[in-house]
Amino acid sequence: MGGYAATSCYLLKHPNLLHKKKELAFHCRHISHRGGAGEKIENTMEAFTNAVKHQTDLLELDCHRTKDGRVVVSHDLNLLRQTGHDVCINDLNYSELPPYKEKLEVTFLSGHHSTGCDKRIPELEEVFQKFPNIPINIEIKEDDDELIKKVSDLVRRYHRCDRTIWASVNNRIMDKCRAENPQMPFMFTKQRGALLLLLFYTGLLPFVPLPESVMETVMPSIINRTYFPKSKLMSNKYLVRLQEKLMMRRTLIQHLQDRGIQVYIWVLNQDSDFEKARSLGATGIMTDYPSKLRGFLNASDKASRLAEGNQSQ
Repeated sequence: MGGYAATSCYLLKHPNLLHKKKELAFHCRHISHRGGAGEKIENTMEAFTNAVKHQTDLLELDCHRTKDGRVVVSHDLNLLRQTGHDVCINDLNYSELPPYKEKLEVTFLSGHHSTGCDKRIPELEEVFQKFPNIPINIEIKEDDDELIKKVSDLVRRYHRCDRTIWASVNNRIMDKCRAENPQMPFMFTKQRGALLLLLFYTGLLPFVPLPESVMETVMPSIINRTYFPKSKLMSNKYLVRLQEKLMMRRTLIQHLQDRGIQVYIWVLNQDSDFEKARSLGATGIMTDYPSKLRGFLNASDKASRLAEGNQSQ
């Protein structure tokens, strides 16, 4: 047991002795959640444009399919929260989709709202056309074979397999995404994330290959502070504390990064949370406020350069 523990600890710090480091075409520090849902109405072209203006490295968005087969960018399938109309996207033709409300509450910063001039639900193809070089994280929420195929076809048509991430919390959906387009990098699902923690705490992680290229994880300490989940189980303060201790481990994050797996922490909207994610060694921070995060990163980079300059003198 002692030899196993020592070997596991050593390989945890030197994973490239067993595993070839992944090389992604992008490195994302600044990630805009739903395009930056705190500054402009979520998932609109105006939001994406604002995020790119603030030099975002990755646009995070969700897709659904309309009745007439168009792939649209929207977080919810049912549009009641976003538009005030209790209708589902897949029951409407694209021309029938209602506009967004005048203002929307920011999901991960309770009590705050966003607004904007653009209230139209865009097509995914529009986003690809306007931002051909920006990496995009596409979450598939529905088990819809046609939607998965259409998204994959668009990714291939615009030659962006290397900079578009498959995202889903569901194993079954992710398996279908990977089968449809295995060239695209993909994230850990909820089940695979739980397995990752089990491997880490049993010491088996250094020995096990990981096909994923991205880990996207919530920072539990935002729960009941900036984000209030509907589930009573998820909002239990003792469970939240346990999740924080289990998940926010710098050693685990460093191991994943040493393997070339990028770690994104979401959805952070305050400087104190940005700083905590940075101290944990996360690759990237996902936020609803692209301008705020850009200001934090610029200030942090400046402080780091000054510190390095002082040390060299």
